[in-house]
Amino acid sequence: MNPYYKDYSAYLAERFPGVKVQKISVNAGLGCPNRDGTIGTGGCIYCDNSSFTPAYCMAGDDVAIQLEKGKDFFSHKYPEMKYLAYFQSFTGTYSQGVEELRVLYDKAIAIPDVVGLIIGTRPDTLPDEVIDLLSEINDRLPVIVEIGVETSDNDTLRLINRNHTWSDVVSAVRRLSGRGIDVGVHLIAGLPGENMERTLQSVRDVCRLPISTIKIHQLQVIRGTLLHKAISQGKINIEPYTLEQYLKLCIMIIEEVPRHIAIERFLASAPPQMVVAPQWGIKNYEFVNKLRSILARKNL
Repeated sequence: MNPYYKDYSAYLAERFPGVKVQKISVNAGLGCPNRDGTIGTGGCIYCDNSSFTPAYCMAGDDVAIQLEKGKDFFSHKYPEMKYLAYFQSFTGTYSQGVEELRVLYDKAIAIPDVVGLIIGTRPDTLPDEVIDLLSEINDRLPVIVEIGVETSDNDTLRLINRNHTWSDVVSAVRRLSGRGIDVGVHLIAGLPGENMERTLQSVRDVCRLPISTIKIHQLQVIRGTLLHKAISQGKINIEPYTLEQYLKLCIMIIEEVPRHIAIERFLASAPPQMVVAPQWGIKNYEFVNKLRSILARKNL
């Protein structure tokens, strides 16, 4: 039991009592409206989907095939494991229509030992008919929707080319929660023009909403992204956190997050060869150990 904050394992134990569950990432090839010209082009300036897509998760494969490959990948460790189909890549609710989504989600939940869905998406791709579908599935097995928020500051959202607003986030979270669907949010610390206090304000803002989980990580400058190019051309200036600064920020974040909200993670860890900055050379479990050591010393 983590005595310092509610972690993601505690949340999963509550949501899926009596079983061990593991996410399996799925790339459904759904694309992103911020890339195809529907609401924008180029995508978010920091984004490179390949930086967090597992090797077994290939867009060319059918959803069912990807899930079976994922099960093979994990099953040797934990033969009794159950699985959550995680529609992670790009925008998991963006499609040609709700029936296309129904087919994809139904394929996922038809796989043996899949006991829930996690759907990563944007706050502006959740029309009522999609929420109706998610609610229908949630009546059969748990559905968790993870929303990319990044910041509650509209000026920063424009700068990083998100092409949605904070009000879009508030609307999406409330409509999902109102239908009994668990909501997680994703934030990024160290975005251009944002200091620690601005990040903490985003944390406070999302924690006022009816969410179940929060995921936050440091901004990583990924080689070849629009952010990397803008920095190289002198159009954007950022000062990446040192490891010590970011640990300090995470302590302050923990103090802001109510105990009923689980903190899923604090660290992004793209393949090292893709990362321009910051280059901390630390794995997620090492970071968490450092963080908990500080919390223990401070007796928080």
